[in-house]
Amino acid sequence: MPLSRRTITLVAALGVIVVGGAAAIAAVALSGQGAAPPGRDTTIVASDLSKATDAAARASPGTPQHAAAAYLSAQPTAVWLTPEADPPGEVRQRIAHLAAEAREQDARVAVVVYGLPGRDCGGLSAGGLDEDAYLDWTREIGDALRDAADTSPIVVLEPDSLALAPECGNVDERVAQLSAAVEAIASDGTWIYVDGGHSDWLPPAQMAELIERVDRASAVDPGRGIRGFATNVSNYRSTADEVAYAREVAGHLDGLHAIIDTSRNGAGSTGEWCNPPGRLVGEPGGTIGDDVVDTNLWIKPPGESDGACNGGPAAGAWWPEAAVELTRRVIGD
Repeated sequence: MPLSRRTITLVAALGVIVVGGAAAIAAVALSGQGAAPPGRDTTIVASDLSKATDAAARASPGTPQHAAAAYLSAQPTAVWLTPEADPPGEVRQRIAHLAAEAREQDARVAVVVYGLPGRDCGGLSAGGLDEDAYLDWTREIGDALRDAADTSPIVVLEPDSLALAPECGNVDERVAQLSAAVEAIASDGTWIYVDGGHSDWLPPAQMAELIERVDRASAVDPGRGIRGFATNVSNYRSTADEVAYAREVAGHLDGLHAIIDTSRNGAGSTGEWCNPPGRLVGEPGGTIGDDVVDTNLWIKPPGESDGACNGGPAAGAWWPEAAVELTRRVIGD
């Protein structure tokens, strides 16, 4: 069986540094794309710029709304970068702030890039930039993350974009957009995960084909581009289902890994994706990890609405009642 391109890269790297002694070998074994990949015990930053932090500051102390927001504000959770909140010309400053927080917390920067043209196919999270602006925006994000390389940044690139593309009829367009974004963001210190849908969406082989097309189209040196794919982002599927799904998808790919969003899957899924009632926060980030699934993280911030459905506000808006419901088991009734 021929060696994969990632295996060849690692072997070549090890061959170069053998003469440097055991310490050098250990450094390369941990370095991957410039630092250790995400794995069990990974801790990402809990940003003071989160909506949970704002909600805790506004809520009356002693109320369930305050308790829920305060709890969630302290949990390591990925930060979503959108052009609406962090437009071109400003997103670099947001990442610099996150990097400073990460250094103080001995944590890693973790961001979700969410601003591609025609985002969500005009659904509840519609928006995004035009083609040229999106390329400039992702280049700015890439430059900022390279400045933050010491925090080993983790990037979840455009949730739902690939899994939704067959339904939207824009697969070729999405592959081109995402591969260009990978090229703009990639660096030795950044770990990129593209959209991997979830276990109740596309069949594993179809999802893997879409991921592979983006990986092949990205003109990035082996080891510097896509680390893998993210599953269950903003969804509620159980961790066991997602681990099994991720392993099936990865089985069709050449050495790619997965991360799983466990922010709101503590009660599993009813099959409904938009603000289903009765859900709970899931396992804290960094509690799992194996040879395929790098780890789990909180990617969708609990307490933020999925959209104007089931009584919720607009997508991404803070919803105090949902925050209380999601945290009812961890902070008491």
